[in-house]
Amino acid sequence: MTNQKPDSRPLTANQLLDLLLDALLDRQAERQEVVPSPAQPTSKPSQPPRKRAQPEPAHRRTAAKSPAAARTPRPGEPGWEPPAKVPSVHLEKILARFLVLVAVLIVAVNVPVNRYGVSLARIMPDSAALVIRDGLVLKGSSPEIYMLQDDKLRWISSLDAFDHLGLKWGDVHVVEDAFLERFEQGRPIHVLLKCPDSPHIYRLENQQKRWIKDIDTFLAEGHQWEDVRFVPCSYLRDIPDGPPIPENAGLPPQP
Repeated sequence: MTNQKPDSRPLTANQLLDLLLDALLDRQAERQEVVPSPAQPTSKPSQPPRKRAQPEPAHRRTAAKSPAAARTPRPGEPGWEPPAKVPSVHLEKILARFLVLVAVLIVAVNVPVNRYGVSLARIMPDSAALVIRDGLVLKGSSPEIYMLQDDKLRWISSLDAFDHLGLKWGDVHVVEDAFLERFEQGRPIHVLLKCPDSPHIYRLENQQKRWIKDIDTFLAEGHQWEDVRFVPCSYLRDIPDGPPIPENAGLPPQP
C-alpha cells in the first residue's frame, strides 16, 4: 500500500465557492433541526398592512394647480358675464290697476243712485250703529223721509220742508223697514209760512204756497202753531200759488 500525500495545490475559485455553498447548506439544515423555545417567538409579529393612499380627485388637482381658474370672475374682470334677467312681474301696472279699481269703487259708492240723491254709502243699512235721538232723519225702502221726535216718526211732507228744516242728504240714514216699524207714526212735518203784516197762513209744497182757508182747516190738517215760520211778505209773494186747502176754498189771497 502506497502512501498518498494530500494534494498541496491551491484551490481554485470554483472550488472555494463550492465549499462555501456546502457550508451554508449545512448550517441551514442545522437551524431547521433546532426546536424553538416557547419564550422565543418563531417569527416577528406581523404589522398591519399600510393603507394605500387614495389618489387625489382630478378636480382637486386641477384646482390646486390652477386656483385662478376656479374663482368666479367679478364684474369688470375678464370672463365676467351678467346674470340672466329675471322675468318682471310688472308691479307698476298692477299697482296702477289697483288704484284705478279703488277710485272706481269710491265713485260708485258715493254717486247718487236715486232721485233723492242718496248715495250707495248712505243706502247701506246702518241701524245697528245708530244712536236713537230726537232729530234723527231716517228713510226706508220707500221714498218717504222721516224725522224722529219723541220716539215717533214724523213724515217730512216735501223737499221744501226738508230744505226749510236745514237738512242735507248726508243727514239721511237709510235703514231697514223693520227698523222703522219699531216706532209709532207721528204727525207729518209741513212748512207753514206767514208774514207779520198778513193774517193768512200758507203751507209750502212742491215749491208752491197753498193757502189754508181758516183756523178750523188749520187744526183739521193736524198743524200746530209752533210749526209756523215767519218770513218777509215779499218772500211769500215771490212764491207761486198752489191749490188752496181745501181745494174748493176759492181764489187764494195774497199776503
